[in-house]
Amino acid sequence: MTAATAVDAEPASNRTGLLAYGGILAVGAALDLLCRLYPAELPFWMPWEFSWPIYLAVALSLLWFFIGVRRLDEAERPNLLRKTSFAAGVMLIYAVVQTHYDYLSQHMFFFHRFQHMVLHHLGPFLIALAWPGAALLAGMPEAVKPVLRARPVRLVVDIIQHPAVAPFLFVGLIYFWLIPSVHVIVMLDDRLYNLMNWSMAVDGIFFWCLILDPRPKPPARVAMGLRAILTMLVVPPQIAVGAVMALSSTDFYPVYRICGRILPITAISDQHFGGLILWIPSSMMSVMALLLVLNFMRLDEERKYNALRGLA
Repeated sequence: MTAATAVDAEPASNRTGLLAYGGILAVGAALDLLCRLYPAELPFWMPWEFSWPIYLAVALSLLWFFIGVRRLDEAERPNLLRKTSFAAGVMLIYAVVQTHYDYLSQHMFFFHRFQHMVLHHLGPFLIALAWPGAALLAGMPEAVKPVLRARPVRLVVDIIQHPAVAPFLFVGLIYFWLIPSVHVIVMLDDRLYNLMNWSMAVDGIFFWCLILDPRPKPPARVAMGLRAILTMLVVPPQIAVGAVMALSSTDFYPVYRICGRILPITAISDQHFGGLILWIPSSMMSVMALLLVLNFMRLDEERKYNALRGLA
């Protein structure tokens, strides 16, 4: 590309960016208006309660990622599998909090547990598997980048992803939001309910990005062997709390009776199904992560071996 072509391309790129941001705002405003005026008439895939922060987080993440993919050198671009993984992870998170599924999760415990399995495990797992950092950084506006590099932000990330803190926080949030006395208050308070969902999604992304970093240390924060250990450390506590809920004959969460269950099953059956979701699928995510980390170790050893052969 010549210098003249680059100069001509820059205004066109800026216009495209402005149109994209304008389109995001227009769609968000339309969704907001529809949810306010016609909440009962909207189809299942529309928001139950529209949230600007969630909508913008999802829309901007997708926009910045795919803009960044185009800006990266061809050798650095994510392949189709990684692009699909990122889009699927982001849209799964959107689906459980910005469709009518959110209404289901507020009225049935096992729907709520599936929502958190997606927010804390499956969605963040797919996002981390895409390893989207380079594409997101390349696609976001220059004005945003200094915020991410600010010392307070980096300090918070360092704490959250410290190997002594990350598994404790990952499991601790599950336990904290499931304390019966806490859960009742949270499910009846919109602000606390949103805080709970945000905390699960954000912590899940940080944890799985720590674990599924395909690079060796350095530049990765944690060595691959330690990451394999961390994936297994979070399994027993999840199995324990899931088993308690799945096998107990005590209804720990009467708030769903207060809100009104939407399916004709007993409170104990509802709780048992929720416990099984936490017990089995959530724990299996750690097993999948362990297999991926072991494969990263194998690939790293192969690279080192091939490098030594090249020197010889």
